[in-house]
Amino acid sequence: MKAQLIDLSGKAKGNVELPKVFEEEYRPDLIKKAVLAAQANRLQSYGSNAYAGMRTSAEGWGTGRGASRVPRIKGGSRAARVPQAVGGRRAHPPKPQKILKEKVNTKERKKAIRSAIAATTNAELVKSRGHKYGAKVPLIVENALEKLAKTSDVIGFLQTANLWDDVLRAKEGKKVRAGKGKMRGRKYKRKKSLLIVVSEDKGISKAARNLPGVDVVTANQLNVELLAPGAQPGRLTIWTKGALSKVGGAFK
Repeated sequence: MKAQLIDLSGKAKGNVELPKVFEEEYRPDLIKKAVLAAQANRLQSYGSNAYAGMRTSAEGWGTGRGASRVPRIKGGSRAARVPQAVGGRRAHPPKPQKILKEKVNTKERKKAIRSAIAATTNAELVKSRGHKYGAKVPLIVENALEKLAKTSDVIGFLQTANLWDDVLRAKEGKKVRAGKGKMRGRKYKRKKSLLIVVSEDKGISKAARNLPGVDVVTANQLNVELLAPGAQPGRLTIWTKGALSKVGGAFK
């Protein structure tokens, strides 16, 4: 399988042979399984205090008083401690002992990564994710891209390669999150745009980190969540020529 190689001006520079990993079978089920496991393994244990609702002087009155036998505050008649009382303990609170991690077989995880890599060459999948671009996938760029150290240079390349519209789409897609997440340090929801895969980071990560939705990663750090955000494969991805040789033998 061959693909067109372009330079920093967006012009064709020849063809390159793609590694066999780009011909992997499309397995959305394995991709989703691997992404959900990665998300689950980032969760932090949480639970209520073991003594919540129990710090009280309440005791039951027993029988013969014409009242229910719920624990009542000393010196009064207000119910406490039991789940049905105001300020009482919870019946089934979340417990920090609960195991939130999920396991994925090594072969399944590697196949999911290979499948997600191959999905980046499928134009229909890339379009279905909502990406806006005027180039032809897969996008293979010369290694000079890795040395770009200025954001203006990266923007210039994306404009000449007809990829800038996707960054604008991500910028305009910033929305205020619904629900209580607004109060918990995640007020905004942001769209994902380009993924730039390089063989070696020579300055491109700093140059591109301020662009909305753009991620930069070296070939040996690739994971399913970067290739298929939200478990939806087909992310618009730029590969440098040097990254192809590394990704070919990384996930066997």
